[in-house]
Parts: sequence; structure tokens; C-alpha cells
Amino acid sequence: MPSTVVHLAIGGIVAAALLGEEFDGRAVAVVLAATAVPDLDTFVGLYVQGAHRALLHTLVVPAMATVALTYDTRLSRVSRLHTRWGARGTRVAWVAVAALVFGGILPDLMTNGVNAFYPFYDRFLTVDGELLLSNQRGVVQTFVDLSGAPDRTTENTHYWTGVDPTPGQEPTNVERIFPVVRSGFQLLVVGLGAFTLGARFLEER
Repeated sequence: MPSTVVHLAIGGIVAAALLGEEFDGRAVAVVLAATAVPDLDTFVGLYVQGAHRALLHTLVVPAMATVALTYDTRLSRVSRLHTRWGARGTRVAWVAVAALVFGGILPDLMTNGVNAFYPFYDRFLTVDGELLLSNQRGVVQTFVDLSGAPDRTTENTHYWTGVDPTPGQEPTNVERIFPVVRSGFQLLVVGLGAFTLGARFLEER
């Protein structure tokens, strides 16, 4: 599964690409904080069965944020966000929502899955597979699984973390692993994120 470091690397790329003239340390910090929000449900999972990758990994969270921002910045007669923070605050808020989706939630959706529509639909979904063009088999895809595998819900699904490695009572000698990078591709993403943010900061100076 992607570590928080990998999530933050993607969030940094989003920040570098979309903040435009508002790019600075404080704006990047806000965007990275939004990127890290989903992983906070790891701690809730210590007390609530199945909360990890459900409570804050749901796409309902950015959907609600999008509705709230749209109402405040486009439909309301007076935008509270713009009144307090100006155009800068509005841009940073929209970029933070984008980073929440693309850096915080989607990497996990594509690695072992998330409860994407919790609490309205309690099923862990995974977008993982391949799309091939074969001269013998034609178009081959494995993203849609019609095998009838058992549904994974908050009642029967546990994702291990260094904070909560096993469901229920943990043995005294349990190993706690906190991943940083788990593949060459993840290392590439982390390197790209660091390079992109570093280049933008140098450019701003």
C-alpha cells in the first residue's frame, strides 16, 4: 500500500502544478495537509471496526468539500472564503481538494482498495488491473471483476498499518512496520514529487 510519504509526493506534484502564482511554503503546507487527511482514519480504526480506508478515504468527503466550495465561491452572494482570504484562499482551497482526491484517496483506491462511497454504500472497491491489446485475444481488461468474490465491508475488512497491525487484541511481540516506499515505482513517485517541489521553490526564489 502507498505510504504517507508517497501520498505527500503526489500532493506535492499537484501543488506545484496548480497553485500558480499562489505557490509558496504556506500554500504548499495547506495542500499537503489536505493530502494527508485520509490517513488519519488509521487511528480511528483502533477503536471503530473497519474505519481505516473507509471513514476518511470515502469520495463523499471531497464531494462535500466541492459542494461547499462551489456554493461559497460561485452561488453565494458574498463568499466568506474570498472575503477572508481573497483569491489566494479560493485557489489554495480548490487545489487542496484536488490533492485530497488525487494524492490522498485515489492511490489507495488503486492499491488494495478503499470504501469509496462510505457510509452510503459499505463496500471496499479496488481499481486495479491491466488493459492489453493482443493480436490473438483482442482487447483484454482485468479492471472489472465479475468472478463473484465475497464483498468486503467494514465488518470483515482490516488493513494493517504500523499503528494497527492486526485486528483485535495484538500479541506483545507484534511487528509494527511503517512503510516508506514499497516498490521502485513508488520510489520514482517520491523522487518526482521532491524534484518538482524543489524546482518550483527554486524558481520562486
